[in-house]
Amino acid sequence: MKRNKPKFKQIIDAAVIIIAENGYHNAQVSKIAKQAGVADGTIYLYFKNKEDILISLFQEKMGQFIEKIEEDITEKEKAVDKLYMVIEKHFKLLSDDHHLAAVTQLELRQSNKELRLKINDVLKGYLRVLDSILETGIAGGEFRDNFDRRLARQMIFGTIDETVTTWVMNEHKYDLMALVPGVHDLLIKGFGVSS
Repeated sequence: MKRNKPKFKQIIDAAVIIIAENGYHNAQVSKIAKQAGVADGTIYLYFKNKEDILISLFQEKMGQFIEKIEEDITEKEKAVDKLYMVIEKHFKLLSDDHHLAAVTQLELRQSNKELRLKINDVLKGYLRVLDSILETGIAGGEFRDNFDRRLARQMIFGTIDETVTTWVMNEHKYDLMALVPGVHDLLIKGFGVSS
């Protein structure tokens, strides 16, 4: 129930900024509290510790993204259009929020194994979306059916993820959104789109 309270969101949004600007290890809970405009003790009403903030941040932001994507792709019939929408929305989310991009692409990668396992649980929802797109494409004859779906799903996510990471590492020097058509084209050609 705490997730529905305004202070929870304030703390999450503040954590994104503080972690992006200071790095996870240097992001003190007191700095997050100050950025959120709450007392230090208030943080502990919502989170066990800094690790819990990081996990919750990812669950919240990625969870909202996955829900929105699941909703939005139902508007598209063809798998190729659904895939384009996923790439476009993923890039848009992170190109619009450079702090969130830094946290998801850099800071989460430096975390411990236990933390990464919890993050992987959240990513399962994203991978299910990709599985459904692949199944739609195969069922509709848009994609050939003789490829390893698990590998294809990893390839899609890995390509999207690495493209964003490279953009973050290059300090946003180019337009991430301009890469959407090229990434989409390379991916669908790999699945042997029927003409």
